[in-house]
Amino acid sequence: MSDKLRFAVLGAGVIGTIHCAAIAALSDVAELAVVADPREPAALTAARRYLAGDHTTDTAGALGRDDVDVVVVCTPSGTHADLAEAALHAGKHVVIEKPIDVSLAAADRVIAAERTSGRTVAVISQHRFDRSTEKVAAAVAAGQLGTLTSANASCAWWRGQSYYDSGDWRGTRELDGGGATINQAVHTIDLMLSVMGRPTEVFAYAGRLAHERIEVEDTAVAVVRFDGGALGTIHATTAAYPGLDASLRVFGTRGSAVISGDELTFLYASEGEPPEIAMSESGAELNQVTEADQLSPEERGLGVSHEAQLRDFVRAATLGVPPRSGTAQARTALAAVLGMYESASTGLPVRL
Repeated sequence: MSDKLRFAVLGAGVIGTIHCAAIAALSDVAELAVVADPREPAALTAARRYLAGDHTTDTAGALGRDDVDVVVVCTPSGTHADLAEAALHAGKHVVIEKPIDVSLAAADRVIAAERTSGRTVAVISQHRFDRSTEKVAAAVAAGQLGTLTSANASCAWWRGQSYYDSGDWRGTRELDGGGATINQAVHTIDLMLSVMGRPTEVFAYAGRLAHERIEVEDTAVAVVRFDGGALGTIHATTAAYPGLDASLRVFGTRGSAVISGDELTFLYASEGEPPEIAMSESGAELNQVTEADQLSPEERGLGVSHEAQLRDFVRAATLGVPPRSGTAQARTALAAVLGMYESASTGLPVRL
């Protein structure tokens, strides 16, 4: 028996191949046993490219294979819970690409199966593993930003109509779960929650302003109240041509931080009492970001942070400890997103 965890990747689309590449890069602790996709050419291509032991069109059959320890779910969002639950019942550890699913009831089924099986489940939130995020989170945990007062999470991206037309599940409430908020901005929303703490209330507006033939929003904005009183704003859109950045801005009484495009662009974290800033002065010169905080070209590639999260998952599954981004964190992010959708629908604030 191999001393490495053996992975089955369900889904050989764009994100599935990112997972295949990440697993292949972790050859010291992981191996890609099988790629499963109903489209045989896609499964075969991914299996050959990333040196998988096998490929199959039988997605359900891959769950019970003896040569698989971990099932990675990279299928449409509304199928995540069913596949994860089945994999857990088959005795496998599970990695779920975001979101955990499209309803809290589905998320709770995964959590219940996780508890019953005793297996490890991680939900992908790879940007928690970026160097920029880890540095800001450490400063917040050390109290170097003081009392957190507000935050802004913005995902100003562009997706052409061809993106939504590329799959009959895209842009549907049943399988996509929503639009720009749950599929694109959820990463930035999750980062804001990881720093700011538990959200308690949300009020939102949402609209379909730039796309056709979809059931969901391509633009949403929201105001969030956090436990402790801090406030936040969320901006989510796939209608910002030609596509700008995803950014997180965190503000406190002793310091602030800005992450843009995964890179730390501003940080002031107080080691002691911060200097007084006169009304006529700018705090920009207090920026503590250095050249060491800049990302290398290799770090900017899609999938680099997936490798870091999957390595954390392997450690957690091997040692029997919780992963850094698990089902509890994923459920909180999903609750915030679904609260936005409910508020946008009813025109009322929603308690979370």
